[in-house]
Amino acid sequence: MMPEVRSLAAVAALIASALPALADPTVIDGKAAFPEGPWVEGGKLYYVQYGGNIVSVWDGSATSTLWQQKGCGPSAIAPLGPDRFAVTCYDNGTLALFNRDGSGTTAIGTDSSGAALLGPNDLAPDGKGGLYVTASGPWESGPIVGKVYHLAPDGTLTMLADDLHYANGVALAPAGDRLFVNESEAGRVISFAVGSDGTLSDRRLFLRVSQADPGSPDSYPDGLKWGPDGNLWIGQYSQGRIVVVKPDGSFVAAHDLPSPATPNFAFSADGKHLYVMAVDDKSAAPYMGKVYDLPLD
Repeated sequence: MMPEVRSLAAVAALIASALPALADPTVIDGKAAFPEGPWVEGGKLYYVQYGGNIVSVWDGSATSTLWQQKGCGPSAIAPLGPDRFAVTCYDNGTLALFNRDGSGTTAIGTDSSGAALLGPNDLAPDGKGGLYVTASGPWESGPIVGKVYHLAPDGTLTMLADDLHYANGVALAPAGDRLFVNESEAGRVISFAVGSDGTLSDRRLFLRVSQADPGSPDSYPDGLKWGPDGNLWIGQYSQGRIVVVKPDGSFVAAHDLPSPATPNFAFSADGKHLYVMAVDDKSAAPYMGKVYDLPLD
């Protein structure tokens, strides 16, 4: 280990030790088939189950199924405008749009140029009723063909950026001026300037997760959210550890969960709970895992 790495590790440990310990997580759903891409709204937690091809809803006491589609391979859910949800169907290469009650499904499989979607993965609201969409490309690490799209409320899908190394988690900065995207296969977070017309420019490296947090040496960043604390939270498929960094990329804390992967998460409306999607069995379908409720105070 190089001296500067030892120094970073010491600083990270010092910061983490100064933070108050979080309570132990409780299990909301103990038999979730690769839970992913959650959304909180109206006192309910919506999340997809990639291994089960369903969208689940937890109302604070019980879990039910809102929507299902064989072969979809859902990886995220988010609202599109006031009346519909959008779900990324990673396996069949579409965006599924449906009413808030789960009815009336339509599918989008190509962008405005007619190009096919390949591995649609995560979603982030644009603050105007539309969504930013990442498409990772194939699971294999060789090709670098990931893309970022914008999905308008009317269903128009426009490609904004390409050549990302497995584009995954996506989050718009609180000020709306930059869009942050995980490049999972590169182990890093990049950002783009967001123009007044919605276009992306000024692509730059924000951080390499393994450098920001020495406790994540082989990081495979997955989900990405701005927290109620004003910091950027990074979920990982490589381990059960969520990394928190400041807007300048400096390390704040890391929260470890009792599962080998924590790909995505969502905050409660009051910011006092973190709902964590976790995978326990990464070896074979349906990739069983859990949904945790982690109190933050």
